[in-house]
Amino acid sequence: MTTETTIRRVPVAGGALDVHRRGQRGPTLVFAHYWGGSASTWDAVVERLPADRDTVRFDQRGWSSSRALPGPYHLDQLADDLIGLVEGLGLDRFVLVGHSMGGKVCQLVAARRPAGLAGLVLLAPAPPEPPAGLTAEHRRSLAHAYDSAQAVGQALDHALTAAPLEDTVKSAVVRDSLAGDDSARREWPLRGIAADVTDAARAIDVPVVVLAGEHDKVEPSHVLRRHLLPHVPQARFSVVPGSGHLLPLEAPEAVAAALEDFVSGPVRTGRLT
Repeated sequence: MTTETTIRRVPVAGGALDVHRRGQRGPTLVFAHYWGGSASTWDAVVERLPADRDTVRFDQRGWSSSRALPGPYHLDQLADDLIGLVEGLGLDRFVLVGHSMGGKVCQLVAARRPAGLAGLVLLAPAPPEPPAGLTAEHRRSLAHAYDSAQAVGQALDHALTAAPLEDTVKSAVVRDSLAGDDSARREWPLRGIAADVTDAARAIDVPVVVLAGEHDKVEPSHVLRRHLLPHVPQARFSVVPGSGHLLPLEAPEAVAAALEDFVSGPVRTGRLT
């Protein structure tokens, strides 16, 4: 049984995604990164999973190796890409794992009820119902958060994390945040973050677990309790102590443990609660 990571190109509209896959034991964990992230955002989590756990990571359209894929870069297109990936790999049983923007994409995919979907894990997800305080002015300001390495560093220090990251990790985050197509970088703050997808969230019919960072300033736990949980009543909700918004980087051990608990519990039994 191979535990080495392989890369396969999976066709999607306008090109192909470079898909990183490791392990063979299902269900397959399919990871969708945050706005500014990449496949490597999940490296520390995957390293802490059992070596034979089947995992799939990729750069979403407009980011890193997928930067050359043409737009549009809106949420529905990202959801189409994710379903195309699942179908292209022929996954027969899988769990979607979405972080922040990736969490909102995964909500849309889960609402379509693709064959083989066994569960949904949302890490500091963007809620389906935009908070009332999300003003147009704030979104226009957010659109410039990744304009430079200095701007990314300030976002990391003052908004995205609760504790400093190791220098190598921080450098990788800065690199990924700057490796986005200009239109992809603007799409999320100007439109995607404010999109109301509550109808989709209410259509989710698989087990769901939500992890929130104790000190998350981007998607605080009280915001998720108010704007996510009422629409996904079957979700299990947990707060990760000491973490900010970048759970896969700040608390990879806690995330990996939660994933294994999920696939060995609710996913294995098929119980929603």
